[in-house]
Amino acid sequence: MSFLSCENLVKHYGGGGGGFAALRGLSFELSPSEMLAVTGPSGCGKSTLLNIVGLLDAPTSGRYLLDGRDVGALDDYRRTLLRRTDIGFIFQSFHLLPNFSLLDNVSLPMLYAGLPSREIKARGMELLASVGLGGQERKKPPQLSGGERQRVAVARALANRPRLLLADEPTGNLDSRTSADIMALLRGVCQRSGAAMLIVTHDPEVARKADRNIKMRDGRAEN
Repeated sequence: MSFLSCENLVKHYGGGGGGFAALRGLSFELSPSEMLAVTGPSGCGKSTLLNIVGLLDAPTSGRYLLDGRDVGALDDYRRTLLRRTDIGFIFQSFHLLPNFSLLDNVSLPMLYAGLPSREIKARGMELLASVGLGGQERKKPPQLSGGERQRVAVARALANRPRLLLADEPTGNLDSRTSADIMALLRGVCQRSGAAMLIVTHDPEVARKADRNIKMRDGRAEN
């Protein structure tokens, strides 16, 4: 049974003669624990798709269902709440706060969600240990390698136990060996937590390690 379903998504930007369609009728489904890669050349609509699935943008037409709910029918408050509780984001450039400790970086989503401070600290330490950084809670991001920083970013994305993980070029700044380690980590996360994962990537090796791959061109799926 699918957890996420996108039906005939269309996204137009601008109007008149200067407008263009970033998505042109894209449909796909994603099941719990499944890892789906989206590949394609720059400008094919990958980032637009990620923004729509991450509730940072809305389609011009088409339906987006998340756990059976029509996301387009939700008001801004409920969309924000859903994004905060059910979706975790992992970025190519990590987006860690350099002057905050690793524990504080991982704790931020839980602070925004209003969890008790004792629970936040315990879960933050547990998450850092789960990505191989136990005992390094007081370090700051500049003290880490790129692979270690991405591990912190993964831990932060898991803070509120999301059921959907969105990864934007998660290995783009990493060498091949570290990239393989991060992909193994993400695979384990999906298997243990049951979270569905959508990965946008230019790397064919990353795409091969996903369960499925949607190849996009000009706002459409090629396969």
